Amino acid sequence: MRSAKDIEGAMTAHADAVWRACALHCASQADVQDAFQETFIKYAQADGTMFADDEHRKAWLLRVAINQCKDMLRARSRSDVSLDETVATVELVSSDGVVQPGSVLFEVAEALRSLDDPPRTPLYLSLCEGYTAPEIAEVVAAPVNTVYSWIARGKQQLREVLS
Repeated sequence: MRSAKDIEGAMTAHADAVWRACALHCASQADVQDAFQETFIKYAQADGTMFADDEHRKAWLLRVAINQCKDMLRARSRSDVSLDETVATVELVSSDGVVQPGSVLFEVAEALRSLDDPPRTPLYLSLCEGYTAPEIAEVVAAPVNTVYSWIARGKQQLREVLS
């Protein structure tokens, strides 16, 4: 188990980025919170994992968060809950007025969320987190030119959804 100081340092440095990644991939506030918490639990338990630098740690946390969200969505799709129950229990991702329905940021987030993955994750890492294509290629374990294609395709799809 990692030390409390190590975990606290990682949360201080990267909690916002992990939260944004979870919010992008999850539809409800509860799912975002669960994925966020599970990501840092996995970090705490991964005491054998060594990181080259803080950017490597951030990339690892983002990859774990995105995978956790995908796992949760997969598990939810296998449950026997009716559509009416699901719609009735969906909450907004944030109580912040900027990301409420009707705001520009909410529309962009919804448009990004509507994209397939890929290109959603590489596009998010590029536009929101500032990663370069070679860095994204390492995170998603794909060739650099493929990442460039995903980003270009994602930007085009995002333009079409938003227009």
